[in-house]
Amino acid sequence: MPPMNTHEIDSLDALRRHIRDFAAARAWERYHTPKNLVMALSVEAAELLEPFQWLTAEQSLQLSAEQHEAVRQEIADVLIYLTRLADVLDIDLLEAAADKLAINARKYPVDRAHGNANKYLCPPGYSANQPDRDSPDD
Repeated sequence: MPPMNTHEIDSLDALRRHIRDFAAARAWERYHTPKNLVMALSVEAAELLEPFQWLTAEQSLQLSAEQHEAVRQEIADVLIYLTRLADVLDIDLLEAAADKLAINARKYPVDRAHGNANKYLCPPGYSANQPDRDSPDD
């Protein structure tokens, strides 16, 4: 397989094809099960936390060149595993994201969510004093 020309990766579809070819060239398909890919994705997402550990909110907005590159590499790892997982499960990432944004727009209408962080703690229809509806005790 010739070296990968990264300039050819100009869309999620191109990225998906390159990741698929990369895995196939190494005979890794048998390891790329949804379970394994989700576990790897979780590990990479956790590694994304490391460059931000112990930084203040202000410091996290002004990363050094070294910190910025570390974040860039971890974001790439997350994107690669997420893209591979979506490929294996035949999920169109852009379609799924568009669908989720539409759901969130209905769930968090601007007139109720604008400038309000409580939407993350307490979705519409829930109360902070209400027990979790998904808990096994219900």
